[in-house]
Amino acid sequence: MTVTLADVAARARVSPATVSRVLNGNYPVAATTRDRVLRAVDELDYVLNGPARSLAAATSDLVGILVNDIADPFFATIAGAAQTAIGEGASGRGGGEKLAVVCNTGGSAERELTYLTLLQRQRAAAVILTGGALEDPDHTAAMSVKLAKLAAAGTTVVLCGRPPLPDGPGTATLSFDNRDAGRRLTEHLIALGHRRIGYIAGPAQRTTTRHRLEGHRAALAGAGVGEGEGRGGNRLTVHGSYERRSGYDAAQELLRRDPGLTAIAAANDTVALGACAALREKGLRVPEDVSVAGFDDLPFSVDAVPALTTVRLPLYEAGVRAGRLAVGTEAPPPGGVAMIGAELMARASTAPPPAT
Repeated sequence: MTVTLADVAARARVSPATVSRVLNGNYPVAATTRDRVLRAVDELDYVLNGPARSLAAATSDLVGILVNDIADPFFATIAGAAQTAIGEGASGRGGGEKLAVVCNTGGSAERELTYLTLLQRQRAAAVILTGGALEDPDHTAAMSVKLAKLAAAGTTVVLCGRPPLPDGPGTATLSFDNRDAGRRLTEHLIALGHRRIGYIAGPAQRTTTRHRLEGHRAALAGAGVGEGEGRGGNRLTVHGSYERRSGYDAAQELLRRDPGLTAIAAANDTVALGACAALREKGLRVPEDVSVAGFDDLPFSVDAVPALTTVRLPLYEAGVRAGRLAVGTEAPPPGGVAMIGAELMARASTAPPPAT
């Protein structure tokens, strides 16, 4: 059932004219009244400018691309590729061109939902959500409801780089196989002879973090290696952000926990470079003293000194597919979900551990 302006007015205990003034911003309204109206809009999921069913079901030329951090090369690569694909074949003036808008959530669950609401009000043609999802039951439930409403209103929903949502109708999902990739990276270190391997994980409660860490631990278990050789369980795993400073701080903490560490696997390439800086500051050489491996194969990883061993995720290719799915120039994958594999890129930053 379509929510009307009158419904919002009744919920907020004001007149429809007051609701209109708040939403249009063309007349002064008391702050407390404004807050009541906006709260009612959120609670009822009111779609601005869409009181009629036919209008509410229509879509605009807008495509929203949600990213955690556009300054992060991971998200910038996907978003840029998606935007390029969205414009493929369009001639511009009246030729089916779509306006791609990047929405930077900063990793905030609240901002993610807010942007989806704003895109719903604009009757976006498509929404692309990139990167790992927050593992919080309340947020997952809220996302499922929101995406279902978007899909029901005619918006194409594409998930890129995250697992499918439970009960997420109308979505197409391109999911990276982070478990397998994390396992293969650690198996590479183990094959070189490393047994004292530190792991710098990403933020807790993120699907990407959990899946990569599960792969790392599966490789350790398969080789009979504990996280710290049984001395304290998972003490050689440190969580942090996906930023360089996090890698720097985490590497220092890992060395404090085990000064004899011989390898570090990092959450991504940016974190790995931070770890390398911390090792150099301690007078340790990469890879002669400590091997370092990253993740994602970001553009700078091959130019690092030494060149960084990493796992290549096809970010650009995934972004292109997401953009094409968004505008309907590529058919959805069978069952709605495609698992995208990764490739190990063994380079100079990893080597056998020093002889003891």
